[in-house]
Amino acid sequence: MPSQIRFSGAEKDMTLDEIEEAIGRARSLGADGGQYVYAVLSTSGKIKEIGVEAPGTSRDDY
Repeated sequence: MPSQIRFSGAEKDMTLDEIEEAIGRARSLGADGGQYVYAVLSTSGKIKEIGVEAPGTSRDDY
């Protein structure tokens, strides 16, 4: 079963700063930039949550 590192904002939707922080945290946990990024969007198209495939997870698992 594939796993993801998930991030969400302090409020309902994520800000650019929160997305940047999430990327930094994912990289510090071993993400090298080759992982896919998944997003949950609000009905207005704003990002509510992002997920990055965990390091060592095969893309074929998705």
